[in-house]
This record gives sequence, C-alpha cells and structure tokens, in this order.
Amino acid sequence: MLDDLDRRLLRYMQAEPGLGAAELADRTGQTRATCWRRLERLRGDGILRAQRAIIDWGALGYSVTVSLRITLDKTRPEAFDEFLAAARDIPEVIELQTFLGRVDARLSVIARDMRHYQEIYRDAILTLPHIAEIEALMQVATVKSGGTIPV
Repeated sequence: MLDDLDRRLLRYMQAEPGLGAAELADRTGQTRATCWRRLERLRGDGILRAQRAIIDWGALGYSVTVSLRITLDKTRPEAFDEFLAAARDIPEVIELQTFLGRVDARLSVIARDMRHYQEIYRDAILTLPHIAEIEALMQVATVKSGGTIPV
C-alpha cells in the first residue's frame, strides 16, 4: 500500500503541513513531477484528505473552551439527524463528534469569556432539538493536540 517514499512524504507533511510539492520533492530527493504524482495518488486514495490551518482561538480572543457531552432523547428516529444539523449551524461549535454508548455527541464550544459562553449556552445550545442530558466540562489546558503518528 505505502512505500518508503509515501511514508517520507507523509512524515514531512505531518511535521510541516504548509510545505509545497517543490519543497517536499527537494527534501525527499525526488523530482517535482514524481512528488506531485505521489501526492495526487495519496489524495485520490483518500489517505491525504486536506491541509489545514491551525488557528489559535485564544489569540483571537476566545479564552473559554467547553466540551459538552450530549445524550439525546432517542425515542424519535430523526433525533440524531435533526440535532446534528442544528448543532452544525452554531458558529462557536468548532468540533462535533458522535459516539456509541451513553453519550451520543460531544460538542467543543469556544467563547470569548464566561458571559459570552452563557449566552451561547442559553440561546443556542439549550435550543438544540432532542437533548435529554448535557454534561459540561471546562477545559483547563490542552496537553496534546494534533499529534502525528509514525508512518
């Protein structure tokens, strides 16, 4: 599936996502055309899905992060779809995950301060459909984020 060149490309991209094909080619000792073809194949195979900017929300004035664990009222078959559609529309929800088990979803919510969070919670979160239970976890620190795996 992956050969040594693919693995080297992925290691460099994990370490420095902003590298272009020319720089990757130089670092891996390949021609630009070979490197570009490899990157296109990795994208086509669904291995390399995107390159992203990592935003420091704190630097933009968002000093509060709350993780909300949501349990839904699953008596209606459309509960998941309606909840997810509505949660996606809240701009301050920066991550939305679903689970199997007692907790059905987790929302990561950012706010400028506690007053702003209270407004988001009251005006947007509590109006989401089909919520049976909410547990809020205030983030104190990010210890590890965006880790890489050995390839």
